[in-house]
Amino acid sequence: MDATDATTAPQVVRVRVPERSVRHDLRAVKIVLHRELIRFWRDRMRMVANLMQPVLWLLVMGTGLSNLMAVGQGPAGDVDLRTFIFPGVCAMSVMFTALFSAGSIVWDREFGFLREMLVAPVSRAAIVVGKCLGGAVVATGQGVLILALAGLAGVPYDPVLLAELLALMFLTAFALTGFGVLLAARITNMQSFFGIMQMGMMPMMFLSGALYPLGGLPAWLSVLTRFNPLTYAVDPLRQAVFSHMDVSPELQRVFNPGVTWNGWLVPVWLEVVLVVLIGFVMLAGAIAQFRRGD
Repeated sequence: MDATDATTAPQVVRVRVPERSVRHDLRAVKIVLHRELIRFWRDRMRMVANLMQPVLWLLVMGTGLSNLMAVGQGPAGDVDLRTFIFPGVCAMSVMFTALFSAGSIVWDREFGFLREMLVAPVSRAAIVVGKCLGGAVVATGQGVLILALAGLAGVPYDPVLLAELLALMFLTAFALTGFGVLLAARITNMQSFFGIMQMGMMPMMFLSGALYPLGGLPAWLSVLTRFNPLTYAVDPLRQAVFSHMDVSPELQRVFNPGVTWNGWLVPVWLEVVLVVLIGFVMLAGAIAQFRRGD
């Protein structure tokens, strides 16, 4: 080899891949969360679409039911049905946004971005945690817009009540995003994902007590509501709203009966614990799916 060949030979560039550490994983969680916030903020049509359906339930259906019940007899004529529906609308708003936020995983898979994240020198668990936290924050932010309409439903703008509702919506959003990520980890196209989500959301919504009281239901339907995870997210929201309102015991029994197991009234703290446990179970399942996937 002469001097000319020596000077033109390609130089070897050493690439150092940093070792995995907790600090790198936390940074990955932050980056994924930040990406979710940017994506949601730039998609204004998505914000409007996710907001319209809960608003229609609250203002259109709630007003229509209130007018219908006002001409009836019994305690229902003394309560605004929009107040009763408001906690359910908060839960539905969070549910729609959280589940569709998880659907972006399918989109990332189709365009190859997910593979780039999976080969990064960070734990796959960090990617899933960042995704779930991002979806929960986005869904809770969407819920803030619903809380701004509380006055239209007769719900007071009490700072303590609003803080309670926000905390409960975040926990609900985290659990639902984990559920969505768990499903999206094995779905390869958007059409299948939205079809499965639509098939799952409708039963969850109608069997949660979001739109009607759980008391006095037929036995078979009552059993289904007890196995619905969203039931334990809607009831604490309703309990929080009614605890800040001056409602007679008779109306409390009709419109805020709570959730019972074989006659035992489930306390709110236990319902919150169940939602948190469901969220962590969904998160663990999603992490396991990502670790097995490619």
